[in-house]
Amino acid sequence: MRYDDSPPSPESASSVSPERRWFARRSGLAVGAAVLAPTLLAGWVLVQVTTGAGADDARPPRIVMPAASPTVTPTPSASASAPQAKGPLAGKTVVIDPGHNTGNFEHTSEIDKKVDIGTARKECDTTGTTTNAGYKEAEFTLDVSRRLRTVLEAKGLKVALTHETDRAWGPCINERARIGNEAAADAVVSVHADGVSEGSRGYHVILPAKVKGGAADTAKIVGPSRDLGERIGSNFARTTGSAPANYLGSGTGLVVRDDLGGLNLSTQPKVFIECGNMRDAKDAALLTSPEWRQKAAQGIADGIVGFLGG
Repeated sequence: MRYDDSPPSPESASSVSPERRWFARRSGLAVGAAVLAPTLLAGWVLVQVTTGAGADDARPPRIVMPAASPTVTPTPSASASAPQAKGPLAGKTVVIDPGHNTGNFEHTSEIDKKVDIGTARKECDTTGTTTNAGYKEAEFTLDVSRRLRTVLEAKGLKVALTHETDRAWGPCINERARIGNEAAADAVVSVHADGVSEGSRGYHVILPAKVKGGAADTAKIVGPSRDLGERIGSNFARTTGSAPANYLGSGTGLVVRDDLGGLNLSTQPKVFIECGNMRDAKDAALLTSPEWRQKAAQGIADGIVGFLGG
C-alpha cells in the first residue's frame, strides 16, 4: 500500500486488482477522517462557547458522564424546627393548671369526695362559676391556658397542662399539685376567674402561705412563689389594662391563702390567678372576649418568662 502523495504509475495501477484498489481508497478515507475530526470538533466547541448555540438544540451531542452519588438532604424533625430555648430559659418546664372542668357539673358526687391537703381535708374539686349568661369558668380557664401554652412554647419552654379534654371530670386538687411536682416544674400557674357580686371587679393573684402539716410544707416555695406572683400581676395589668381587685388584697392584687390544696401540696413555685369576676357585667364582657383572653395569656406568659430570667 502507498501512503505518499505521488500517483501510481500506469503499469502498477493496471496491475492492481479491483479489490485492492477499493481497499486502498477506503483506507485513505478513514485516515483523512481521523485527521479532520479533531479540527472539526475543536471548531464546533469554539462555536458553542462563543455563541451559546446548541442550548436548545433538539439533538445536542450527548456526553455520558459517570453517575454521581445523589445528594441526600436530611428532613428536619419536628423538634429540630421548634424554637430552642437559650440562656436562662434553656431546659425550663412550666405546668399550667386550667381551673375546674366543664364535666364537673355532671359529676358532682365524684368531685365532692374529700382529699387530704395536708392541713385539712377538702373537696376533690368544685364546678367553678359561670357568667350570668352561662359561660363556664372551666371554658374560660382552658382557653386561656391553651393560649398561654402557645405563647410559652414559642419561647422554647416545655409546657404541660394538668388536663384538657381528656377526662370527664377533675382532676382533684391533690392530683393537680402532684402533676406539677412530678414534672419538677420551674413554675406552676393555676388559671381561674372569680364569681362574686356585681360591682366587684379586677384580677388578683393568690400566693401560698407558709404551712406545714401532713404532706404540706410550703417553706421552700413561699419566697419564689411571691416573686412569680408579683411578676404575673404586674404584667397582667399592663397587658390587659385590668386593675387589681377592688374587693380584696387592699388594692395590691395579691392575696395569701393557706386553704388551697393546690398550693399547700406544691413543692414547686406556684400561684393562682383570678383573672376577673365572671358575675360582674363589665368583667364578664372582657372574660368572654377572645381578644382579651389572648391579652390575658400574654400577660401571664410575660410574668412567667420574667420570673425564669428570660
